[in-house]
Amino acid sequence: ALAVNLNAAKGLQEVMKTNLGPRGTLKMLVGGAGQIKITKDGLVLLSEMQIQHPTASMISRAATAQDEITGDGTTTSVMFIGELMKLAEVALADGLHPRLVADGFDLAREEALKFLDGFKLPMDDIFNDREKLVCVARTSLRTKIAGAIADPTAEACVDAVRTIKMPGEMLDLNMVEILHMKNKLVTETRLVKGMVMDHGARHADMPKRLENCYILTCNVSLEYEKSEVNAGFFYSNAEQRDKLVESERKFTDEKVKKIIELKKKVCTEENGKNFVIINQKGIDPPSLEMLAH
Repeated sequence: ALAVNLNAAKGLQEVMKTNLGPRGTLKMLVGGAGQIKITKDGLVLLSEMQIQHPTASMISRAATAQDEITGDGTTTSVMFIGELMKLAEVALADGLHPRLVADGFDLAREEALKFLDGFKLPMDDIFNDREKLVCVARTSLRTKIAGAIADPTAEACVDAVRTIKMPGEMLDLNMVEILHMKNKLVTETRLVKGMVMDHGARHADMPKRLENCYILTCNVSLEYEKSEVNAGFFYSNAEQRDKLVESERKFTDEKVKKIIELKKKVCTEENGKNFVIINQKGIDPPSLEMLAH
């Protein structure tokens, strides 16, 4: 049983060792539906591999936890565990009991932590030291992607985090969104300090570029919507039908008129401000017509 568990750890190490560091080789992963991934990121490899052996699976979960805490070091964790297992195998072959080997690992861990506490360099205000942060990000990214791509990406990552960081608050990485532009190259990756939308103005008469703006973000439907419950309306002549359509339209038009009133109130000729609306829900053509004119 000991030999089987040791071989499982060494086998996982053999798979992962060739993709360690900036000169590591890429692995091609082919899914059941024929989808292809080319990567040397340890987390991706471990999550995509179907590991059956319980010991190897435990090592995989430990390395994945390492990535969740620090964002890097999965391959290193697997390599480190594999080397420890090789040393343990030598000790076990000399007749040492596994319990003593485990106690030795605990002592070594405590000594390693003591060394790290004395070896580390304290930084007073690391968040404002952009160069140090870029170096850390570059060290991590160069082990996963080509250097020509890693360097600008590292700077974009650091600038993105520094942009959303609020003093005295926890960092919310959900405020950074990654958009995949399928008609662009990887080398064209860049940071946009703002909001990126996959379309421009929704009406032909709306301007394409505005500066010095008030921006209204809302989650209000500016279009006709069906009722949430099953309801029926019955009318006996065309006049009643026209009144029904008019009342439905009036409900939406009132909301649009309120927005237009707000725009006229905050955007005057004196301040020269413009007005932009970003809405999560739909805006129908009549509403767009009112907003455009």
